[in-house]
Parts: sequence; C-alpha cells; structure tokens
Amino acid sequence: MAYPKKEQQQQKNQQRSTAGMAFGKENYLLLLISIALIVTGFLLMTGGGSDDPSVFSEGIFSFRRITLAPIVALSGFIFAIYAIIRKPGN
Repeated sequence: MAYPKKEQQQQKNQQRSTAGMAFGKENYLLLLISIALIVTGFLLMTGGGSDDPSVFSEGIFSFRRITLAPIVALSGFIFAIYAIIRKPGN
C-alpha cells in the first residue's frame, strides 16, 4: 500500500509550491499605493525657496509644507507597514 504515501508526498509538494510567495497580489498593490503616498508627501514638501540667497522667503512656512506633507508621508509609511503585515488572501 504505497499509494497513501505518494498522495501525502504530493500534498506536501503542493503546499510547498503554494507557500513560496511571501506576499500576495493584494500586498503588492497596497505597497504600490503606500509608495505613491510617500512620494506625494515628499513632493508636497518641495518648493518655497528663494532665488536670491540674501532674501528670506516666508513660503517655506506654508500649511502644505509644514502640516499636510508630513501627514501624507507618515500615512504612507503606516500604510506600508500594514501592507507588509497583512496576510495574503486565499
């Protein structure tokens, strides 16, 4: 009766082949969204400088650069952690 052992071996091989990927498709999609959020946050931080180094520009203290951009970037990092921790769906 070698058949049950062959079936068990085939089941183990199937489990090994399906367990090879650490992330599922959803995880990669969530990671791409989080990267987009992080890049958007850093892009919101740009600008506000002055062309003349002897002239001070108040544009660096805008709401967008001081408050909004760090919140967007931080939410992207938190979303990336969630995307990594989330178990892939079956």
